[in-house]
Amino acid sequence: MSLVRIEAVAKEYLLGEQKVTALHDITLSIEEGVFLAIAGPSGSGKTTLLNIIGCIDTPTRGRVFIDDREVTGLSSDALADLRARTIGFIFQTFNLFPVLNVAENVEYPLLQLPEVDRIERRERVRRYVALVGLEKYAHHVPNQLSGGQRQRVAIARALAINPRIVLADEPTANLDSRTGQEILNLMKEINRRYATTFIFSTHDRRVMAMADRLVRIEDGHLAKLAVKVDDRWQQVRTGRNSHENRET
Repeated sequence: MSLVRIEAVAKEYLLGEQKVTALHDITLSIEEGVFLAIAGPSGSGKTTLLNIIGCIDTPTRGRVFIDDREVTGLSSDALADLRARTIGFIFQTFNLFPVLNVAENVEYPLLQLPEVDRIERRERVRRYVALVGLEKYAHHVPNQLSGGQRQRVAIARALAINPRIVLADEPTANLDSRTGQEILNLMKEINRRYATTFIFSTHDRRVMAMADRLVRIEDGHLAKLAVKVDDRWQQVRTGRNSHENRET
């Protein structure tokens, strides 16, 4: 069973009086536990697709399923509740609260979950701050941290809700090459250790190289699906059950 299923999804916007189509009839299934990159140039529609998977945006046409539950018809409140319990988010600009310290930033999404009591919140904060290697910085505020450390806080915050899915929108874009690689290695280790599903929107070749699934979007169209087998990409022909071996 797919964790995420997209069926004939299209997304249109009005730009003034002109209709702009960001996505054209995308059909896609994503299984649990993958490390998947949605790749494409700027303006290709990859971030729009990521936002639809994350229930931040809704499609103009088509259907979206999360864990075999259709979410396209849900109210905004129901979608917010689904996001709060199921989906962790990592952004390229970190999106940390500047007045909160590391521990408080990680704890913040848990405050929206009444079933998680104070003792459990503290335990989760301790666990995930330690997981990303920031125990010594738990009481530092974001402007006392490096870019890589801030992104580690964002990863811990995304994991604190015990999500089924973590969505990362260009998570290495504001990091230098070495720090970006360290962050990718950390996320890959979390994916392997806990089988957490990671879905990236990216044009970073390092992210694509570490992914085990690749979705390429071009001009709003699904241009390529590929699975990594023995360190080589095996392309999946859209809408067919056959495969062909190609390197990306």
